[in-house]
Amino acid sequence: QVQLVESGGGLVQAGGSLRLSCAASGRTFSIFAMGWFRQAPGKEREFVAAIRSNGGSTYTYYADSVKGRFTISRDNAKNTDYLQMNSLKPEDTAVYYCAATNDRIAVATMTFPPSYDSWGQGTQVTVSS
Repeated sequence: QVQLVESGGGLVQAGGSLRLSCAASGRTFSIFAMGWFRQAPGKEREFVAAIRSNGGSTYTYYADSVKGRFTISRDNAKNTDYLQMNSLKPEDTAVYYCAATNDRIAVATMTFPPSYDSWGQGTQVTVSS
């Protein structure tokens, strides 16, 4: 089992930046991929970004809505993933969740919440206009 704890959310003006962190503990050696999702009030949880490593190479994936503005990264020594969010917009306001999976899921399924079996408690990001 993997435990995840997010941090770094807050209130920021449009155009500003925030960096979210996701600290993993437990069976971190078995993590295949990690992702970030977000959920705004009254909306479904949506994919933001994901990262996986394979054979020494790291692969990242982004939702079209955040591509070019958000960057996902991983510090293996700290068992921590980061989501650097720049040029924030009011529509980025949501609770952001970190997720992890131990299964070797297909790339095509990395955007689906059910593909992940460990979740953090979420951190609120509010972008004011």
